[in-house]
Amino acid sequence: MNSISFKNLYFSFLLYYLLSLRLASIHAATCNVQNNCSYTDWAAAMPGGGKELKHGQEWVFNTNGDTGRIWARTNCKFDANGIGKCETGDCNRTLYCESYGTRPCTLAEYSFPRNQSNNLDFFDIFLLDGFKCSTYRWNSEEPLVSAQKK
Repeated sequence: MNSISFKNLYFSFLLYYLLSLRLASIHAATCNVQNNCSYTDWAAAMPGGGKELKHGQEWVFNTNGDTGRIWARTNCKFDANGIGKCETGDCNRTLYCESYGTRPCTLAEYSFPRNQSNNLDFFDIFLLDGFKCSTYRWNSEEPLVSAQKK
């Protein structure tokens, strides 16, 4: 298993998040996660599951939940049944996350409150016991939030 130096990790993972909230009849959002690292990362989402992403690959999933989290996992190894382990961000030793990831991890969190008169959605990025990767959030037209290691 290759070791990744968090100190030297920069511009390593581009997480972009496109929201398409359909308020007419369904409360849902489409999430897009793309790996712009030179190495393989394992994206994770709760709710949503998880997916191995090689450089340049994208994972698109839908969520009907009001809140959720998205994070990157590193140095993972899974068997054909999706059972294994990740060095960072591991979620109960499974590829398809049904629980939150372990620390350290850079975490993106979203909230789509249903019963709100002003129709505001919320998105934040925070660090849990360490910096792991650069993270960006976009709407369909422009960057809204960014956090990157300098």
